[in-house]
Amino acid sequence: MSTLSATSLWRDRRFRTFWSAQAVSEFGDRITELALPLIAVTMLDASPSQVGLLTAAVWLPNLASLFIGAWVDHRRDKRPLMIAADLTRAALLLSLPVAYWLDLLSLGHLYAIAILAGTAHVVFNTAYASFFVRLVQRDQFLEANSKLSATRSISFMAGPAAAGALVQWLTAPVAIVVDALSFVFSAVQISRVDVPPADVGPDEAAESLLQRARAGMRYLLRHPYLRRSLACSTTVNFFNLMSSALLVLFASRELGLSAGTIGLAFGIGAAGSLVGAVAASPLSRLIGVGPLIAVGAVVFPGSIAIAALADGPTWVKAMALGAAEFVGGFAVMCFDIPNNALQASVTHDYMRSRVSGAYSSINYGIRPLGAVVGGLLGTWIGVRETLLVSAAGGFLAVLWLIGSPNLRTRELDGLQPPEF
Repeated sequence: MSTLSATSLWRDRRFRTFWSAQAVSEFGDRITELALPLIAVTMLDASPSQVGLLTAAVWLPNLASLFIGAWVDHRRDKRPLMIAADLTRAALLLSLPVAYWLDLLSLGHLYAIAILAGTAHVVFNTAYASFFVRLVQRDQFLEANSKLSATRSISFMAGPAAAGALVQWLTAPVAIVVDALSFVFSAVQISRVDVPPADVGPDEAAESLLQRARAGMRYLLRHPYLRRSLACSTTVNFFNLMSSALLVLFASRELGLSAGTIGLAFGIGAAGSLVGAVAASPLSRLIGVGPLIAVGAVVFPGSIAIAALADGPTWVKAMALGAAEFVGGFAVMCFDIPNNALQASVTHDYMRSRVSGAYSSINYGIRPLGAVVGGLLGTWIGVRETLLVSAAGGFLAVLWLIGSPNLRTRELDGLQPPEF
């Protein structure tokens, strides 16, 4: 198989069609991420704990990713599942403006939307793991991940401002209609992408859901590449959520920054993600896929130390927070993009969705725990000190890669799923 040029995917109609679906959907997501908590706070007078429960409800379905992924893997053609997931999310979101117009909005409704839409999101993501490797060729994995990640980063730069304007102009419930329509557009575009069905694994039809879930977890934990990747990613996520839970509090109370300045710093961080998404592929070719993953694992959580050690005038503290966000955004792309491409290269086709579900159950399931530990530790030893503990987590994460085949991987060409 020949290696195509760096711009080849823009000439690929199938990829362009899927990319357009992802781009519109990502910008729509930024609206709901702002509008949903605003509905709870401004229209339903939700308390901080109730808003926290709303956030938890969004993440809750990821704990079931193991079983959702096993169920998805039993379906040869993953594209209909992705379309159904998009249309389900559209219908769920459209129920919010309807409830608003009928004066029936409630916190229970928001919680239900968060859980059900989150479940559809997990279905989409686990199906996508198998869909992706049929959308692009193996030697295009890095390029495709870079382009899709760059689009997501741009949505985080421009999306919140556009979302704020829409919410102010239309009100939060009505603005969510735009996100619902973005899912409809995504479903239509994905229906136009002609991707062959996945291969069926040996004796897969005779397996029960529980057997497939167990097989996915067993495969993940025995796999020489994936188990090290999982351990590293989970450690990074645990320590990153420790700092994420406290970052706004730290920036406001201890750095003395205004809400506008904090928002600007987060925008700068999104710019770092965009630069990282563009740079990840050439950097992988320059220093190797495995070494770049290791560098990202250390720098991503470690970047928060830039803000934690900030002192002096307010403008210096603001610059430190912006620098921390930029470096962290750049580093997480240098970690995620080659790591995702490596995982795609070493996973057997018939196991992709169930392995994706098992991976997410652990990798995302650790996030709420990291946030809780961060909050407790911040109360015990102090917020700044907790951020520094979080920053050190990257050094623990990279220990999982020492002696692993992941770290020795320089390029993905010719890499095949191992037999074990």
